[in-house]
Amino acid sequence: MQRTSESPDHLLTIARGFAICYKLSQMSVAEPEPSTTERLLSAQIKLYYDLHKPEAFPAPLLIALHGYGANKRQMMREAKQMAPADFAIASLQGFYQHMKEPKEPGGPLRFGFGWVTNFHPEDSVALHHQALLDLVRSLVTDGIADPEQVFLLGFSQSCAVNYRFAFSYPDVLRGVIGICGGIPGDWETSDRYKPTKARVFHLAGANDDFYTPSRISDYELQLRMRAADVELRSYDAAHEIVPAMRDDVRVWLSSAQ
Repeated sequence: MQRTSESPDHLLTIARGFAICYKLSQMSVAEPEPSTTERLLSAQIKLYYDLHKPEAFPAPLLIALHGYGANKRQMMREAKQMAPADFAIASLQGFYQHMKEPKEPGGPLRFGFGWVTNFHPEDSVALHHQALLDLVRSLVTDGIADPEQVFLLGFSQSCAVNYRFAFSYPDVLRGVIGICGGIPGDWETSDRYKPTKARVFHLAGANDDFYTPSRISDYELQLRMRAADVELRSYDAAHEIVPAMRDDVRVWLSSAQ
């Protein structure tokens, strides 16, 4: 069906239908039949990423992960403004897609992607970790990436899950960069996180409504629990990536090689 010609009333009808289906599903979850059990199936999905290659190989590698609702193309544009010229860049797209409203009335529905859901979030984390391991392995095997110079960058939602990876696999990364995001909720209680020699650079917006200055006030101290080289900087920014952040990330990456 061609979505571009759907009227707002039609879209509202679809939304109401989704709401009804959701309510019915909640009823079924709340009141399961005595004979009903939950079982699992393993399925394979395709993961997509954009790759930018410099002139010389193997090269330092920056893996850039977008925030909730964005996509790999948007993050590749950002990463190109932050990575030094000799870097290879891989922009991985989130696993969970969802529809977004049209930019203008009557326009086509858009799509966005995310990394974690609150339904069995441990499955999302495992998928994220395996995707990064496979991506690094593939680019190293192909001779594109230098295995000793792999950097991971995340904005917003991908920030905390990237920290989970960095400290769960402490020997994979040379450095990890978090922009306007959080740290794992089980940072102080889980035994899965290990000390790492990777450098950590966390950038925050002083006007960020999601990760406010008070919320991140102890992030540097907490990250130093498992990393010796930690730097946290605050910018005159909201929940966004601003030019000063891009410039500082580029300088940081150059110094971290």
